[in-house]
Amino acid sequence: MLSKESIEKIDYEITKYPAEQRQAAVMSALRIVQTERGWLSKESISEVADYLRMPEIAAMEVATFYNMYDLEPVGQYKITVCTNISCMLRDSDSIVHHLQSKLGIGFNEISEDGKFCLKEGECMGACGGAPLMTVNNHTMYEFLTPERVDAILKDLK
Repeated sequence: MLSKESIEKIDYEITKYPAEQRQAAVMSALRIVQTERGWLSKESISEVADYLRMPEIAAMEVATFYNMYDLEPVGQYKITVCTNISCMLRDSDSIVHHLQSKLGIGFNEISEDGKFCLKEGECMGACGGAPLMTVNNHTMYEFLTPERVDAILKDLK
């Protein structure tokens, strides 16, 4: 069941659209629920669909299309590294290898302590700051070096 806090936030998002188009808030609603719960279960997606009065399959299509939605549990900190061309040309591969070595995990794995999950990301639209990564889809870190990554990880622990 959606929490009171989530409903309030979703209701605010719904106000951004015409009354008969409340389902247009589906991306925001999924983000709100994922932020609260850490990931989106099938039941969570169904709750969002019910609340927005839309077919469950339509909400599921959105959740499965975009890579920012997690359909299975992830670590406390989901680290997503951009590996597209601009970041790759600025040596994102070395950042990926450093993170994999430091955390002891590969892409789509969770560290033994449950703190970290590593994901490969598509272009995040900040190519001028390459290489870059996000933490939990909310905080972006640019101009990464192995030393900067170590400092970020230290702050997260």
